[in-house]
Amino acid sequence: MTLAQKVSLTAQQLPIDAHDGAAGYLAGIPSLCLPDLVFNDAGAGVGDGQINTTAFPDPIVQASTWDPQLDYAFGQALGAEAHAKGIDVQLAPGIETDRIPENGRNWEYMSEDPYLSGQIGAAEVRGIQSQHVIVTLKHFIANSQETDRGASGPPVDSADLSLRTLEELYAPQYDVAIHQGGAMGVMCAYNRINSIYACQNPETLKGVLLHQFGFPGFVVSDWGATHSTVPSALNGLDIEMNVSPGTYFGAALQRAVQSGAVPMRVLDSMVLRILRAEFAVGVVNDPPAAQPAAYAADVSTPDHIALARQISEEGSVLFKNADGILPLTAADRRIALIGTDAGPAGADLVYNAEGSGRVPEFGTNPAVVSPLTALTRRAAASGDTVLYADGSSLLDAETVARTASVAIVVVGNSESEGVDEPNLSFNGDTCTLIGVCVPPTVAPDALVSAVEAANPNTIVVLDTGEPVLMPWLAGAKALLEAFYPGQQDGVALASLLYGDVDPSGHLTETWPASQAAQPIQTAAQWPGVDRPGDPLGPHSAYSEGIFVGYRWYQAHHVRPQFPFGYGLSYTTFGLSHLVVRTRRRSDAATVSLAVTNTGTRPGAEVVQLYVHDPANTGEPPEQLKGFRRVFLDPGQSQTVTLRLTPVSFAHWSDRRRTWIVTPGRYGIAVGDSSAHLPLRRTIRRRWARLSPRAY
Repeated sequence: MTLAQKVSLTAQQLPIDAHDGAAGYLAGIPSLCLPDLVFNDAGAGVGDGQINTTAFPDPIVQASTWDPQLDYAFGQALGAEAHAKGIDVQLAPGIETDRIPENGRNWEYMSEDPYLSGQIGAAEVRGIQSQHVIVTLKHFIANSQETDRGASGPPVDSADLSLRTLEELYAPQYDVAIHQGGAMGVMCAYNRINSIYACQNPETLKGVLLHQFGFPGFVVSDWGATHSTVPSALNGLDIEMNVSPGTYFGAALQRAVQSGAVPMRVLDSMVLRILRAEFAVGVVNDPPAAQPAAYAADVSTPDHIALARQISEEGSVLFKNADGILPLTAADRRIALIGTDAGPAGADLVYNAEGSGRVPEFGTNPAVVSPLTALTRRAAASGDTVLYADGSSLLDAETVARTASVAIVVVGNSESEGVDEPNLSFNGDTCTLIGVCVPPTVAPDALVSAVEAANPNTIVVLDTGEPVLMPWLAGAKALLEAFYPGQQDGVALASLLYGDVDPSGHLTETWPASQAAQPIQTAAQWPGVDRPGDPLGPHSAYSEGIFVGYRWYQAHHVRPQFPFGYGLSYTTFGLSHLVVRTRRRSDAATVSLAVTNTGTRPGAEVVQLYVHDPANTGEPPEQLKGFRRVFLDPGQSQTVTLRLTPVSFAHWSDRRRTWIVTPGRYGIAVGDSSAHLPLRRTIRRRWARLSPRAY
C-alpha cells in the first residue's frame, strides 16, 4: 500500500457522498479489493437516516431479559438488517457501567454490573458479527454521564478514578466482549479519564485495551472525540470520526508520518488492525448490499418483528401486583386507558429514547403500535371495552377512571443522549439531543395520583430509561416497567397485561428509595466540579470506588426501592438443593441447585449467583458471578448448573497490576435478586495470582 492509501483508511468521508442513511464511512480501495467501510448506529436497530428497518427495544430492555441466547438472536437480526442495508460496521453494543441513575444514556447501556453487561454484550457481539458486520463496543471507558460530555468541544468532564475501580467496575465487560464475543471494533469516548482524553489516553487505550486485553481490532473515535494527531496515533486510535472529516488524521496524519512524528510502523499497525477486522469478520469476502438499492430496501421481516415483541415481553419488569390484579382475566370489563404515551403520538416518543440510538434517529416511525391500538384489539377479543383519556386534563382522566372497573395509566420520560436528568423526580419531560426538554401538560405524578383517587384498581405502566421516584406507589395496585419497548410497544404490553405471556424481566440497575439514598451524593461526584488550572472542563470524582449500584446499598445497609436483579412473575418459584463442588487441583467451582415452578402458570425465573469475598479484600459484600434464565411449566423442576472460574474469586491488585485471589472463606449465595439470596454455602480458596487478562 502507498502512504496515501494507508492514511485514507484512518479518516471518514462525508456520508452524503455515497452512502445515504449512514453515520459515516471510510472510502475503500478498489485496486486492492477493499470495499467502503460504512458505519451506522444503533443498539436498538439499524438507525441514523435509514428507513424500513426494525425498531427493537432499547438495550436496557435487552439486558433486562437476562437471556444471552435471546440477545444473540437480536444480534443476528441486527447484523442481517445492517448487511442488507449496505452497512459494514454497527456502532453497538453499549456496555458502559451505569454509575448514576440520572445518566441520560443509561437506556443505551445494559447494567450497573460489569458481569451482566459482559455476558449480554458478548452474546450480541457474536450475533452481529455472524452476519459479517463489525461491532464497535462503546463508549470506552468510564463514560458515565452526558453533562459536559464534550461532543463539540470543552467543557469535557474528566472521570477521575483509581486503577482498581477501572479494572473491577468498568473494564471487565470489554474484556469479556472481546475474548468471549470476538469483538473487532471499539469506540473511544468523549470524556477524559484522569484528565486525559479517552481517545489518546495511554493508560486506558494503549495500556488496558491494547496491551492488557490484547485487543486485535480497530479503535474508532466517537464523532468529534479526536483531539490530536500524534498523541492519538501513538496511543492506539486507528480511525478518526469528526464533524469535519480529516481534522487530525487523513492529510494531517500523512504529514506527521512524513515528518517522523508518527513512525511508519505505528501507521502500519493502525492499518493492520482495520484490515484484520475487515477480513476476520468477513467484510471483504462477503461485502454488504450495494447502494442505492440497499437504502430503499425493506429489510424488516416478520421474524424480526416477532423478536422485537419477544424482547419487550421478556424484558419488561413487574414491580408490584397487589391482590393479583394482573393478569386481566375477567370478561365484560371496562378498562380505562389513560396517558399521552398510550396513544399513537405519545407512543412514538417512547418506543425508543432520543439520540443516535433511536430507529430512525430523527422523525417518526410508522411501524410503532401504540398501547391504545393493541389493547383495544386485545380487549375486544375478551369481550372487554377500552375507554381512553390522553391525560392532558385531570378532570377527563378522573372521569374515565371512575367509570371503569380497572384503570391503566401509561406514563414516561422521553430521555435523550446529551442530557442528564437533573434528579430522580418523575418529570415526564420530552428531551432532544440538543438538550431541550419540554415538560408535559400534566405532570405524571399528578396524573397517577388523580387516577388512583378515582379508581382503587389502578395499574401503572412506566416508559422510562432510568429509575424515578414514585410518591404514588402505595396507591397503585400494580406497577410494570416497559422501559423503551420498540415498535411492538402496545402489542407486547397487551400480551403482558392479559397474561398471554409471563412478565419475567429483572432489573439491571438498582432503583433508589429517595434522592439522597444512593451512592452518588455530592456535586464532586456528579456532575463534577471545576479544578483550578484545568480549562478543559470539570472533574467527576469516582470516590465511591468499586461500590457502584447494589454493591453500595449492601455495604451501607441501605434498602432501595427495588433491588438489582428484582422482578416479579405471575407464578411463583422455589429454589432448593444447593450443592457446591470444588476440584482439588483447580481454583474453579461448580454450583448446582433445583428450580421449581410452585405456581399455577408457566413462567420464567432468573437464578442469580453472588460471591462474597473475605472482609480483608475490601470487596463489596456480594457480587454477581453467574445467572441463568429458566422457563418452567407449573410443577416442573429443573437442575441448574453454574460454573465459577478463578477470576470469580479474584480482585484487582494495583500493586501487582493483576488479579489475585486472597486465601480464605468465600460465600456462595443464590437467589432471585441481590436482596433475596436464600441459598448459601461457603468454600475455601487458596492464594493465587492470575493473568491481567483473566476474563
